[in-house]
Amino acid sequence: MPRLYTSFAEFWPFYLREHSKASTRALHYVGTSLVMAIGVGAVVSGRWAWLIALPLAGYTFAWIAHFGVEKNRPATFTYPLWSLAADFKMWGLWLSGRLGSELDKAGVAR
Repeated sequence: MPRLYTSFAEFWPFYLREHSKASTRALHYVGTSLVMAIGVGAVVSGRWAWLIALPLAGYTFAWIAHFGVEKNRPATFTYPLWSLAADFKMWGLWLSGRLGSELDKAGVAR
């Protein structure tokens, strides 16, 4: 029986372990970066219809990573909101160069 997480703090290390391969994380960074670019582009241009592409941009790369690279089930199926928040947290930590220590704490080999 899968473990049930009751807080984001408990979920976060699990999320990182589910993204243990660098290529999995890289595909997530591509998807999250596209989501941000589309979102900013929609706001700046006023083309709100672009927002329809957000789930496609984000989930396509994430699911390719999980099913094709990591060979696991995306956490978003069980924890959709925490998984979304963790995607952005991981992306932000990666951009700022602070993800390595979080991976170490979660026991993810680099």
